[in-house]
Amino acid sequence: MSALTLVLACHSEVPFTAEERARLLQLSPSVLPAPPRDASNRFAGDARAAALGQKLFFDAGFSGPLLDGDNDGGATALGVRGEAGKVSCAGCHVPSAGFLDDRSRGKQISLAAGWNLRRTPSLLDVGQARLLMWDGRRDSLHSQPFGPIENPNEMNASRLYAAERIFSRYRAEYEPIFGPLPPLDDTSRFPPLEAHSAGCDRPIRGAPACHGKPGDGAEYDSMSAADQDAVTRVVINLGKAIAAYERLLSCGQGRFDAFLHGDSSAMTASEQRGARLFVGKAQCVRCHSGPFLSDQQFHNVGLLPRTVAAVFTDANDRGAGLGLAAALADPLNVRGKYSDGDDGRLPDAVPPGAEGAFRTPTLRCVARRPSFLHTAQLRTLAEVVAFFDRGGDRAGYAGTSEIAPLGLAADEQQDLVAFLLTLEGPGPAAALLR
Repeated sequence: MSALTLVLACHSEVPFTAEERARLLQLSPSVLPAPPRDASNRFAGDARAAALGQKLFFDAGFSGPLLDGDNDGGATALGVRGEAGKVSCAGCHVPSAGFLDDRSRGKQISLAAGWNLRRTPSLLDVGQARLLMWDGRRDSLHSQPFGPIENPNEMNASRLYAAERIFSRYRAEYEPIFGPLPPLDDTSRFPPLEAHSAGCDRPIRGAPACHGKPGDGAEYDSMSAADQDAVTRVVINLGKAIAAYERLLSCGQGRFDAFLHGDSSAMTASEQRGARLFVGKAQCVRCHSGPFLSDQQFHNVGLLPRTVAAVFTDANDRGAGLGLAAALADPLNVRGKYSDGDDGRLPDAVPPGAEGAFRTPTLRCVARRPSFLHTAQLRTLAEVVAFFDRGGDRAGYAGTSEIAPLGLAADEQQDLVAFLLTLEGPGPAAALLR
């Protein structure tokens, strides 16, 4: 076969039926839609809030001490155990990697102050989501930062410490957007905090000493209810600013979109066959639907957790069975007093089938990811396709799996992987990456 014949064979058109083309066009409108209006955040489209949120996203100074001994100052850690001010949002959502973690050892789960339990998901196109996290435990982008700020394994800090940092470093930018800050320099009402506080919440893997998180416990608990509310509102506004920035982060369109909209040379024959499988025999579109290839729902795919990053196995993860219940009970949810509106995104109760179910990730820019599924135990797209082809694992996970074997041949699995590689887009503008 001559070189020219080979090129023509690789790019020859695979005829799609009218139904197949219609299904594919549902995944690829001529222009990708912008994030929908967020009723819970009236600053979601405010350029000033987004600019402030971008600064906050990259500011590691909101974090307390690193706790785990694997923080050894090496290339896969953010610093040395005991150091404070080392963990920013960008530390685990690495901009150059598509706002996911390719920095931690193993490129599976994240090492911040400590090790996290699930893979850090990409933030590209996160503005399209209504219920967040793998398990739905947050129902807004603006409430999500409370999780990492207050989690000892992530930023290991507190909302009081975060509010005081806003006051000391960002007052000039915050107040024109959100209004006057409370007098957080009034030490009779708001205890002043240092990045290191005395004591230790828990020893990490037998280490001899560690530092607790700043503002945890007595300092915040000693304040009046009104002052606690004022602190919470400052951190809510921190979240609303970061949310405005995160809504600007998108993968963008790729070769798949170019092919569907007129460029017949944009996809090889293998990639075209993969596209047909995606909307047909492989049934991927049942969950990976819409312009961002996610139904944003929660599904149990029957995954038996295994050890990742040589650290641990996160067994018996109930997923949305617990996460959605936590969102419903959260005083920071969209139905609460800190929200600017409720658009009905929260269910009235945890739905049937939530046990062991996890949110469907978007697939745009999926090729950038160094590991897959909520456990991060699958390392390649070929492994992911093989997992779904065999119908997942038989047992060892919470809930009941929704998937069944697909019966794909080896070349069909290869075609499906080839198609997924066409979903790579240009990513966010360079100015948003720093």
